[in-house]
Amino acid sequence: MKQFAKLVNILGTSTKTNDKLQALQDYFEVAADQDKVWVIAIFSGRRPKRIINSTILAGWCLEIAAIEPWLFDECYHTVGDLGETIALLLPEQETQNETGNEHTLSYYLQTFIRIEKETEQVKKDFITSSWQQMDRNEKFVFNKLITGGFRIGVSQTMMVNALAKTVKVSSSIIAHRISGNWDPATTSFDDLLSETVAATDFSKPYPFYLAYAVDEDLDKLGEEDLWQAEWKWDGIRGQIIKRNKDFFVWSRGEELMTEKFPEYNHFKDQLPDGTVIDGEIISLGAPAEDGVFKPLPFAALQTRIGRKTITKKQLTEAPVGFIAYDILEFEGEDIRYKSMEERRQLLEQVIAKTNYPALHISPVISFNTWEELGVTRTKSRDMGSEGIMIKRKSSPYQSGRKRGDWWKWKIDPLTIDAVMIYAQKGHGRRSNLYTDYTFAVKDGDKLVPFTKAYSGLTDKEFAQVDSFVKRNSIEKFGPVRTVKPELVFEIAFEGIAASNRHKSGVALRFPRMSRWRTDKKADEINTLEDLKEMLKIYNQQGVVEATDL
Repeated sequence: MKQFAKLVNILGTSTKTNDKLQALQDYFEVAADQDKVWVIAIFSGRRPKRIINSTILAGWCLEIAAIEPWLFDECYHTVGDLGETIALLLPEQETQNETGNEHTLSYYLQTFIRIEKETEQVKKDFITSSWQQMDRNEKFVFNKLITGGFRIGVSQTMMVNALAKTVKVSSSIIAHRISGNWDPATTSFDDLLSETVAATDFSKPYPFYLAYAVDEDLDKLGEEDLWQAEWKWDGIRGQIIKRNKDFFVWSRGEELMTEKFPEYNHFKDQLPDGTVIDGEIISLGAPAEDGVFKPLPFAALQTRIGRKTITKKQLTEAPVGFIAYDILEFEGEDIRYKSMEERRQLLEQVIAKTNYPALHISPVISFNTWEELGVTRTKSRDMGSEGIMIKRKSSPYQSGRKRGDWWKWKIDPLTIDAVMIYAQKGHGRRSNLYTDYTFAVKDGDKLVPFTKAYSGLTDKEFAQVDSFVKRNSIEKFGPVRTVKPELVFEIAFEGIAASNRHKSGVALRFPRMSRWRTDKKADEINTLEDLKEMLKIYNQQGVVEATDL
């Protein structure tokens, strides 16, 4: 655990990518094999389950630290993170073994699994005795693992690159082998990276190829005929896999979602064995008269996400289809090395032979000049899309986010001016600042809250808003402060949907602060009627009641 705590400390405090990469590489060089497996699991989203309620965990800390609940609450509101608060409040041990805590990371995580269904007393004995053997850094990491909220500033790509340097295997191969449905509790390091094991796991998806946002003049991309343009659809990026006469559906977040979309059962038998298709899981309305499919707003798909069972009503109101972008495996062969132009021809053949109305191929946008494509881009919302994808025809299908061959050219976000009415302290390095805000629009002489946002400002601006909150707080409800409704911000968002779970009646997709409107006063903000009119225009294809937003 001491090695892992040291790694987390470096990753959490360093601002340089090379330092983080070296720290990961150093860890993989010396750590026990089973600890490596767990680190790979943690940094690729396979976090251990929470084994104890946070309130109970805080109670044990109160008991050991001998402090009152109000003092713990004040500390928690200041620090902003439960695991760190407990680590700071627990007394440091007067004497420590010179070699430190001998237990490994895998020992603790395997014990979490073993005691998951044990009594509260068994869990208390293990956790409190572990605290007594740890220094503050180890306690912090241990607590984060206990609460299941382990997040650290390192991408899966960085972890894969460090691992590739250690084992001398290319990062693209490593990314593929650690993908899919494997259990760190039962998988050895050798098996995880084994070519043989990877070849026999028929469910294993490929790492997704991700695009960069267009950040330069399109003329710099060169001749237009070297590129293919498609719409950027707004759903869940996924892969459908047909291997060994079995069928699997994976999301980009490596969640196995086969059972969530029973609609796919209608065409899975039509796909040839040894096929992997990359595309978009999306809700589709009835086809238009010309046969063109109609994407429904993302809110429709959200009513299906997280559901263990799907009702007939949801199947009817939010039917799910699949828009195919690319084919990665054909007749059992990994064809990612082929050019996109070659892969597209194969994809067209496969989709043409699979006659099912909910399975489509992403149409190619015809254009002769970049200016012409720019005009087409302005019609994205009419198509139910977020913008345009631009892909080099000669490009292979790579792993992760790479610059040069795939670009996303999104439309400008929707915006509305609103006033801040509530503020709460942030997390991590912002735990001492009020950086999480709730915003409202006008409804007559009332203010109606409609969204929260915590990103988009500079550090200097966050510090200025924090100062305003501290000087202009009206009421305090736990960690939340009610503030004078004076600061106006432009809120940007990607989509809007009706919602009966919000007082305003609407819910926004990816809200963030695009700018601080110091030039506007609170009586100049937008109204609830403006929001509803925006909802009406945005959902011209039919308003979806997003009851599960």
